[in-house]
Amino acid sequence: MTEAKIVLPGPLVLVGCGKMGGALLRGWLARGVPARDVFVIDPAPRDLEDVQARGVTILTAFAQLPVQLKPGIVLLAIKPQFMDEALPDYRRFADAGAVFLSIAAGKTVAYLKDKLGGKATVIRSMPNTPAAVGRGMTVILRDPKVPATTLELCGQLLSAVGEIGWIDQEDQINAVTAVSGGGPAYVFLLIECLAEAARQMGLPEELCMKLARETVTGSGELAHRSSESATRLREAVMSPKGTTLEAIKVLMAPDGLQPLMNKAIAAATNRGREIAEGR
Repeated sequence: MTEAKIVLPGPLVLVGCGKMGGALLRGWLARGVPARDVFVIDPAPRDLEDVQARGVTILTAFAQLPVQLKPGIVLLAIKPQFMDEALPDYRRFADAGAVFLSIAAGKTVAYLKDKLGGKATVIRSMPNTPAAVGRGMTVILRDPKVPATTLELCGQLLSAVGEIGWIDQEDQINAVTAVSGGGPAYVFLLIECLAEAARQMGLPEELCMKLARETVTGSGELAHRSSESATRLREAVMSPKGTTLEAIKVLMAPDGLQPLMNKAIAAATNRGREIAEGR
């Protein structure tokens, strides 16, 4: 099934074009956004020759933007620690009615509005790094003060790199960041742990990582394609009195994986709140 073409209300300015910004940019071009309507600002652009050749304008500073430019969307993909310095330049776009879509962790709508002069339309979202291969998961804050058509457009822009979901309370974005934003790191750690466990059991060093990596990525693809729940998929691997069952007993014990994951997600969520408070 062909994805719907994205139609912009005006030029799009992408502020920051690292791995996440680059993934989004290529996703937009694949969904029909005209390259001539996209302006990228990044002080040290890298690996953008392909999009520049297609007509995307690559700049290294805000001052290089055309003076008459009136963007419809400004997507903020810079690191949170650079927001204080960068945002004031964009106030004139806020005054002209541009929509600001942020993918930065920890920076609240109130903070962004304050830095942009108070008049800006701001939408927060949280993607994750599998966006780089078109398999990202992004959650968007549904602000009741923002028109439904604007929210829909932001959803289209972010769905160019994977699936999207919605939340209605801004504080929930801290849990989203903990679960899906940081989630890829937990999965990669699982690969490391499986490989080390294999090594502890005496398997050849060169085989351990391959076993772990292919098992996790293959299982993820199976979960993606299957209509069955994760529970049913897990149970399908387990045989009564079998080897997998013995491992699952350990992982599902009262002091097993679930309480450890609960503790980890709580720690990350709390840290998100601290960042939002400037701590």
